[in-house]
Amino acid sequence: MKKRITFIILLLCPVAGLYAQNNDTEKQDLPYYEIGEYPAEYTDATVAARMIDGLGFRFYWATEGLRPQDLAFRPNEEARTSEETIDHIYDLSYMILNAVLQKPNSGGGEGEMTFAEKRKKTLENLKTASDILKKSGKGDLEKYKIIFKRGDRISEFPFWNLINGPIADAIWHCGQVVSFRRSSGNPFHSGVSVFSGKIRQ
Repeated sequence: MKKRITFIILLLCPVAGLYAQNNDTEKQDLPYYEIGEYPAEYTDATVAARMIDGLGFRFYWATEGLRPQDLAFRPNEEARTSEETIDHIYDLSYMILNAVLQKPNSGGGEGEMTFAEKRKKTLENLKTASDILKKSGKGDLEKYKIIFKRGDRISEFPFWNLINGPIADAIWHCGQVVSFRRSSGNPFHSGVSVFSGKIRQ
């Protein structure tokens, strides 16, 4: 009996190690497992970057470990599912990124993507936008506009609209995903501190 238990333990150890290794790899591959140290000085661009970092951190943990039943959950028939809400955040992340890249939003996507692919791309979009802002100089926010292009029609909105529009909207929807996953029986990680941007050990 003891030999059988020992054999089972030895068999499970590599599996557990592989699972831990995969988790560590994911932490390295995806941004916003935690938020990095804050900038040394306050500028309009670094404050905006920190807002996006806060969004990225919330999105990472709002979507970490979601199961198929969580993604399919909706509070009522008229509401979006969690996955549809995440799709919207994904679209908003492109609006944020395109503003700092000074590119128009012209519609169209990257084709069919899995949830994991959309999650990864959303996090990468936010991280890229934040990094650009951290390297931006004084007055650069004025050139970072939301640009919509529909055929020959082009409309532009200042960075102010990016703050109270896509950034605030995406934070709002992260809260919805957290609420939905709690309702579907898979609550938000209790060790996450959105105040510090760190994981409590």
